[in-house]
Amino acid sequence: QLHLVESGGDSVEPGGSLRLSCAGSGDALEKYTLGWFRQIPPKGREGVAFMHRVGNSGYADFAKGRFVISLNRAKNTLYLEMNNLTPQDTAIYYCAALWRAYASPGQTDFDHWGQGTQVTVSS
Repeated sequence: QLHLVESGGDSVEPGGSLRLSCAGSGDALEKYTLGWFRQIPPKGREGVAFMHRVGNSGYADFAKGRFVISLNRAKNTLYLEMNNLTPQDTAIYYCAALWRAYASPGQTDFDHWGQGTQVTVSS
């Protein structure tokens, strides 16, 4: 059973950067389509960035040019590098894994989820 644990959330000023980590255990992350989601209460979770098992990656419009998703297979850890953060990026960020080769646009019913890590952007 895959287990995911996020870390790296913090409070930063606008324009700052953060790198979120998602450590996997119990199985190899590279077998899954992987994603980062965020939730801004009371809204539901929204997709941020995806790394499909078939090899390509995708980003939400608000993340393009600012966020980068990457996987360190040796460490079995997924990352989300976030740059030029704005207050609108304040949210709980989750990593997730889907036992399929590709996630459809807008798909949120991933199979495994981490517990989330808080990112706060304010001056």
